[in-house]
Amino acid sequence: MTHIERNSLLSLEAYAKQRGEFRARVIAHKQHRTVALGEHVTLIFEDELTIRYQVQEMLRIERTFEEQGIQDELDAYNPLIPDGNNFKATMMIEYPDPAERAQMLAKLKGIEDRVWVQAEGCRRVYAIADEDLERENDTKTSAVHFLRFSLDDETCKSLKYGVSLSMGVDHPEYSASLATVAAPVRAALVKDLL
Repeated sequence: MTHIERNSLLSLEAYAKQRGEFRARVIAHKQHRTVALGEHVTLIFEDELTIRYQVQEMLRIERTFEEQGIQDELDAYNPLIPDGNNFKATMMIEYPDPAERAQMLAKLKGIEDRVWVQAEGCRRVYAIADEDLERENDTKTSAVHFLRFSLDDETCKSLKYGVSLSMGVDHPEYSASLATVAAPVRAALVKDLL
């Protein structure tokens, strides 16, 4: 499934009854879809379940029950679900101290374009960032970006075959990499491929 249909969503009332159990399931699911690149960059790789949770939460928070409002949320979030030849991730740049965060977001302009994944024996694939809207301005980058890693056939086949997966960031002000992504994370991501 590459998108969530309106008729598959829970009503606000039904979601309220299941929210605790659903939330716990999504948190456990995200453990195998989260990668820390150094101390300050985290990637959460999205899939149908993580995006379904996000949509249900937004509808709950905004108390949206009108058809157009629900469709607007689906239109905003469905593009974040991988569609068989890519990975999609939310990137968070995290600095707990507000002053340090402001300073680093100014220094890290363009970091969203310097995040990569690589299957063993294949070329690096750099992220295509923020296709929905620009999240960087003249003075700083955003603390949150949405990334798409468009994988060629060779990379997809190699990952399904079982080669290792590495990831990293190679920005002049922030460099971090994982030579081998943990096996449970790699296995979860390979399930996103057709």
